[in-house]
Amino acid sequence: MTRLAAKAGAALAASASTFVLSCTAAHAIGDDESQAPPSGGAGGASGGTLTASAATTRIKVTQESGGTGSSTRSLAPVDPNWEPPACWYEPVATPQQLKEAVDRLKKNPNGDLVPVTPSLSWGEELMVDHYEKGQDNTDSGFSYKNYNLGKDGMFWRGVINKNRENDAESYDCERTLFWQNANTLPDDDHAPTPDILAGYAYDKINVPQTEVDLKPATRSTVNLPTWAWLDKATFKEVKVRAELPDAGVWAETTAKPIALHLDAGTEDAETYPASGNCAINEDGSIGTPYAKGDADRIPPCGVRYLRATNGTPYQLKASITWQISWEGSGGAQGDLPDGTFETTQNMTVQEIQSVNR
Repeated sequence: MTRLAAKAGAALAASASTFVLSCTAAHAIGDDESQAPPSGGAGGASGGTLTASAATTRIKVTQESGGTGSSTRSLAPVDPNWEPPACWYEPVATPQQLKEAVDRLKKNPNGDLVPVTPSLSWGEELMVDHYEKGQDNTDSGFSYKNYNLGKDGMFWRGVINKNRENDAESYDCERTLFWQNANTLPDDDHAPTPDILAGYAYDKINVPQTEVDLKPATRSTVNLPTWAWLDKATFKEVKVRAELPDAGVWAETTAKPIALHLDAGTEDAETYPASGNCAINEDGSIGTPYAKGDADRIPPCGVRYLRATNGTPYQLKASITWQISWEGSGGAQGDLPDGTFETTQNMTVQEIQSVNR
């Protein structure tokens, strides 16, 4: 059962003292998308992030360098088993903000319930018992007196990656709304440590979508090589920063182009080098631009078609590999799986024994 379906069914019988499953309508984030309200304000009528959807996050994402322009694409990890984090914990309310949310419930028992986990919401009675009176009536093993007013810290709750909200692992952050002292992180595998933020930033990397330069560009000739190259100015490192200010942690994930792989689109072809892997040069370029008189030379990066097309062009595929590394707060650093993106270009091959190039 999805969270949304569970919410719809449980809401029919919900009262102020019961708990229901809460809706997880996605709240997108990104460089050009709306962010959660800052920790100092009350947010909107719903009470800010405390009563926002389970996919609302305070993580601030910025593109530090590279990847500019209107034509960009996200990376596909080389490792098919790697995925960005499905969920993590974040601070969502100060003691005063939590008290204000419960006060709203007291004034309007039929108003918004308070989500205490990504999938669980409580009404007035449970909230008052656990966070105001310090009573535990659910065998959860915790309670707080007077919302911890006067203490230095925040209440934390699980947040779901909106891109993985239907995955089973998104249910791994179900600790009930809990207290965390200022300048500390929860002792939990899903705490927002730099490596978690680095994986989150990976999922936000967009790299330039640029076609490989070819000579000849779209019409090749049987047994004559087609040169392929990328100018050094085409690709630059792309760096994305993910920061959770309320927790004092950050990570910068960097994608560096390291190789071009060519797939001719037919078995009746040879690639140069034979592996199809064209390494990046010291100056950042890939391959060598075609020059007049190079028609009969073997290119350091390219393809030679052995059979002409018959009405249907070959699909020449060019995949760029990006090496991924990260560094973060506290001197943390590491690597993540390489990423790739692929472009496809139509190649018509003619059967002419000589051609003026």
